[in-house]
Amino acid sequence: MERYDQHNNDPEDPRYREFLGRLFHPLCELLEPKSKGLDFGSGPGPTLNIMFEEQGHEMNIYDPFYADDPTVFEETYDFITSTEVAEHLHNPKEEFDKLWSCLRPGGYLGIMTKLATDDKDHFADWHYRLDNTHVTFYTRDTFRWLAEYWDASLNFYKNSVMIFQKRS
Repeated sequence: MERYDQHNNDPEDPRYREFLGRLFHPLCELLEPKSKGLDFGSGPGPTLNIMFEEQGHEMNIYDPFYADDPTVFEETYDFITSTEVAEHLHNPKEEFDKLWSCLRPGGYLGIMTKLATDDKDHFADWHYRLDNTHVTFYTRDTFRWLAEYWDASLNFYKNSVMIFQKRS
């Protein structure tokens, strides 16, 4: 937790909002007005929830260190976000399946994480891999596999954002 306390996640920081915008903007374009969402892994300075609330959406947050309220998983959501969390998960399938089960038919799961490439030399020196809190890494094929496993549609946005849609 000490490592996460060092993150400067300030809701008033325009650079942080711009960073979160990588997921926020494409997902916002897909949502119906007044959708209900969950930000999974909201961190020490929840911000993505504020950005969605500013657009008229209702939000819950969850973070195992800063907002540990497991009752949020008893609800269902129109959308779920997870920014820069997937790489910290020790049991990603279990966590992703839990999130998927909370998603309403037609809902969206947006994940933001840097994707690994097949270049082994690049991976050896990759700054993302060298962060000792990052324990799981993903490729586009990982997320394609998840989409097939869930029978979901999947869109990639740039090289770090994936948005799944649960079939109705």
